[in-house]
Amino acid sequence: MTRKDDQPTALDLPPVDPLPEATPRYFEICEEKLGLVPNVLRAHAFDIEKLDAFTALYNTLMLAPSGLTKLEREMIAVVVSSINRCWYCQVAHGAAVRALSGDPALGEAMVMNYRVADITPRQRAMLDFAAKVTQASATIEEADRQALRDHGFTDRDIWDIANVAGFFNMSNRVASATGMVPNADYHAQAR
Repeated sequence: MTRKDDQPTALDLPPVDPLPEATPRYFEICEEKLGLVPNVLRAHAFDIEKLDAFTALYNTLMLAPSGLTKLEREMIAVVVSSINRCWYCQVAHGAAVRALSGDPALGEAMVMNYRVADITPRQRAMLDFAAKVTQASATIEEADRQALRDHGFTDRDIWDIANVAGFFNMSNRVASATGMVPNADYHAQAR
């Protein structure tokens, strides 16, 4: 199949037409806050129940109150996506790290190799844990959780780190498997 220029994935799954009333309103909020409607949302719009489930989980993990800052959650998203080589999420969440940190080099380091980034020891421990969740979750043991506690993370924070990492492992796989393309606007943001 040949991809149309405006198609968010390699799959021919057009959005519901007409979209339910709440969906265009949600897309308008995205446009206001982000300057675009992320292609991941457009990709899910063929099935509103799936779109709503995806956005509800994303919003609670990434935007709800947490002991992790929004920047830290985006850093986890980028590290997981980098390990998984998810083009969509490396671009989209790399842009978010650049914007939230005000540091374009940090966003690039997160995408390329977080181990060379200028981050705190606490953030390094968090990202090492997220990387292990991504690469070998079955090998995580109490010592790994204790290492996070030793850096000041609470058990609730550890839950949030694991859930953000788990969410992006799932979404990376879907994005890669469907050939999801990042919005072109992401490439120039916060540089």
